[in-house]
Amino acid sequence: MLFAEITYALTGVGLFALGLRGALLRRSLLGRIIAINVCGAGVFMLFVAIAYRGPEQPPDALPHALVLTCIVVAVAATALALALRRRIESLTEDADEQ
Repeated sequence: MLFAEITYALTGVGLFALGLRGALLRRSLLGRIIAINVCGAGVFMLFVAIAYRGPEQPPDALPHALVLTCIVVAVAATALALALRRRIESLTEDADEQ
C-alpha cells in the first residue's frame, strides 16, 4: 500500500506544480483562477496522502477534516474571484465606451 500513498503524494505535487506554473504564466484572469484551483486540488491530494497510516490502522481524521473545510473555502473564494473578475470587466468596458 506504500505505492498508493506515494502515487497520491506525487500526483498532488504534480498538480500543485502545474497549477503554480499556470498561475504565474497565464495572462487572463480566468486562467489564473482555474490554475489556483488546480493548486488547491494538489494540496488536497497531498493531505489525503499524509493522512494514510497503513493498511492496519485507520487514517488520521484531522487532515480529512481540513480538506473538507478547505474545499468549502475554495468554492467560496472561487465564487468571489469570479464575481470580482466580472465586475472588473464591466468597469473596463464602461471606461472604454466613454
